[in-house]
Amino acid sequence: MAERQPQNFDRLIGEMQGALSENQLRAHFTLYQGYVKKLNEIEAALPTADRTSGNYSYSAYSELRRREPVAYNGTFLHEMYFHNLGAAGQTPPEAFKKGVEQSFGSWDNWIADVKACIASAHGWTLVGWDYNTHCIRNNLVQSEHHVGLLVNMQVFLAIDHWEHAYMIDYGIKKPDYTAAMLKHINWSVVGERAKFSPLMMPMQTPQK
Repeated sequence: MAERQPQNFDRLIGEMQGALSENQLRAHFTLYQGYVKKLNEIEAALPTADRTSGNYSYSAYSELRRREPVAYNGTFLHEMYFHNLGAAGQTPPEAFKKGVEQSFGSWDNWIADVKACIASAHGWTLVGWDYNTHCIRNNLVQSEHHVGLLVNMQVFLAIDHWEHAYMIDYGIKKPDYTAAMLKHINWSVVGERAKFSPLMMPMQTPQK
């Protein structure tokens, strides 16, 4: 497997002015790059790890597999987060707004639920299409980057609310960080992620 290179998100230094400082962003970029490095190390070590030693207590292979989801999700969730940030003032796609209203009753109800998710724990709030229940769902992922991740869900929007995402700029004022993030969503990216999902198709009642 080819070694993965960290992506460059320097564009955010200009686009996030007033919401996230350059110091905050660069510290976060460095943390993200660490996840990429560890994912590369794990993927390089797995092919030669002794598979016959796998067990619940300990083996090199078992530890690689147990930590793989942390480095993997730490890499790709950060990339999703940085990609779905951008300049303030963008407009959500109509199909997304309609899906939110059908799933939560109103746009304001969805915003309130996103804020409540973010306030509930350190971790990630992921917004996406739930293929099991055929609706937009907010998913709180906490305790590292893989605990609480729901199966069969396509993520459209990822919001990082670990302390490292905001402490330099906001200290303990997490609600202020949340408000800033909701103003700086790159809705064109969210729309692209949703493009081939049922969200962009007429809502249909699943066959039993």
